[in-house]
Amino acid sequence: MLEAPKQKTITTQAMEQIRQLIFDGELAAGSDHLESELADRLGMSRTPVREATLMLAQQGLLEVRPRKGVRIATLSLKDMEEIYAILTELESLAAEEAAEKGYSEKDLVALKQSIESMEEALKREDRDAWAIADDDFHAELVRLGGNSRIQSIVSMMSNQVRRARAMTLYFRPLPVKSNEDHRAVFDAIRKGDPAAARERHHIHRQHAREVLIELLKRHRLLQI
Repeated sequence: MLEAPKQKTITTQAMEQIRQLIFDGELAAGSDHLESELADRLGMSRTPVREATLMLAQQGLLEVRPRKGVRIATLSLKDMEEIYAILTELESLAAEEAAEKGYSEKDLVALKQSIESMEEALKREDRDAWAIADDDFHAELVRLGGNSRIQSIVSMMSNQVRRARAMTLYFRPLPVKSNEDHRAVFDAIRKGDPAAARERHHIHRQHAREVLIELLKRHRLLQI
């Protein structure tokens, strides 16, 4: 009865560690790795590593190749442009739907806290902490929208955005404007203004896309 939760925890740890190695570039795009190699690297048995790679394959970060291990997925500028186009529309719809629900201040505590965490991170110039809080904001925004299909699609694509952002996080200026955008979206949802929530989030995502793509091009971090 006690083993199942423990095994789930180990698998989750393996997934998070492999994902971070991909984000950090230590598992390079297009590279091949055996399960045994990854297990040795993480100091784990092969079973949780195998389960973790299946989960990461569903997120589009790698490809599981039977009897050949895994291949880390490649990303192109075209991939990122297409992913951002979809995320922009779906997250903006989620913001609109969240604003329609008449949430109380209590309902919006997590969204507000993520913004405050981003602002505190910027004061410390802690970009990694800002990125974590930024992820929290977008995940909570989509959850508040209440559309399970949007949640599923956004979850599948978000890791690709995190991966590209990790490449550019220390090349970009401090994301002050991004925080201002988040605050504007929050205010529109709090006031119950669906049109403003959708518009402000759409503008925010478009600007984020432009910054990201420009940095990826300038530093030649992705193939065309």
